[in-house]
Amino acid sequence: MNGSLPSLSALKAQAKQLRAALEKRGETISHSQTLELIARQQGYKDWNTLYAAVGNRPPVLFLRPGDRVAGKYLGRRFAAEVLGVQSSVAAHRVRLTLHFDEPVDVVSFESFSSYRQRVTCTVNADGMTSEKTSDGEPHMVIMGL
Repeated sequence: MNGSLPSLSALKAQAKQLRAALEKRGETISHSQTLELIARQQGYKDWNTLYAAVGNRPPVLFLRPGDRVAGKYLGRRFAAEVLGVQSSVAAHRVRLTLHFDEPVDVVSFESFSSYRQRVTCTVNADGMTSEKTSDGEPHMVIMGL
């Protein structure tokens, strides 16, 4: 079994991507069947066993001002310095202020741009915001520390 398992939300995102890919190929399977496939890929007998293994881990997001992070903001990749951190241990959420190395264009229209270089967001222990874009993706995803 894998010692460094992805977060539950990352595993569920993998299942969603796998299901969409299979549907494009004309293979329709249920969401629960997709979760079972992800569990077996991780070396677990079923989703419930994998869920228990991942759910028993402590939160992994621990950041301090000056740390470097990478991720996606509104679907665009970034590298940034952490300027500020406010933690809420009870809620397992962290309010971050980030300064992007390069400004990120937050508008998807070709005829218009709006750049952000400093943003503040609240992420869960998996490094994702609860706010989502219209296509269901989190506004912010911290992918690397």
